[in-house]
Amino acid sequence: MALTDIEYLINYLEDHQVPTIKKKRHTYLTYHGLSEHYTYVLKDGIIKNSIILKDGREFNLSYIAKPDVISLLRDEVSRSTDQPFNVRIESDYATFYQVKRVTFWDYVNHNPKLQNYVKNYYRKKLSENIFRLQRMVMNGKKGAICAFIYSLIDLFGKKINDGILIDFIVTNDDIAGFCGVSSRSSVNRTLKELRDARVIIIKNHKLIIKDVNYLLDQIAN
Repeated sequence: MALTDIEYLINYLEDHQVPTIKKKRHTYLTYHGLSEHYTYVLKDGIIKNSIILKDGREFNLSYIAKPDVISLLRDEVSRSTDQPFNVRIESDYATFYQVKRVTFWDYVNHNPKLQNYVKNYYRKKLSENIFRLQRMVMNGKKGAICAFIYSLIDLFGKKINDGILIDFIVTNDDIAGFCGVSSRSSVNRTLKELRDARVIIIKNHKLIIKDVNYLLDQIAN
């Protein structure tokens, strides 16, 4: 069976004995705006990307829950570059390959399969950014929250008898940060409405989605 692009990248890094680092839950790998000499590739664990807005609020961009490059959003020749966002560890631990930026781009420029990975990476990130903007601008608060909950299915969803378990604890503050909602109380009201309508239930602090079609209807409206 042919390897996926990311599987090929991971094997390539292993073959070149690229070192790894391990970080604990709720520590930061990088900070928005600080200079960084390395490119990081998530090997295992869960991370959250975010930026800090001018008013001091945190705006969440994405969860990454499977192997992937953390950021390629800068030029390929500088030895260091300002980081585009904060990266915080959300699982108990996360492990990263740590490779100097110039070395990483040297790998890419001399390997067609890695070039294909980078091309697909940029295409995927552009698509994700467009989706996030649509979710926030077109759907209103309730629609944005429903769209975010739906997006968790692909990341953390597990089929159970009661519906689809989101096997990861997502706080109301994080939901607000992902959906551009200014107050936690707005998230509380929307989640209560979804619980009352039996769209979701919450068990052991985790969401269980019982009516996926309801979420999709809210996204489409």
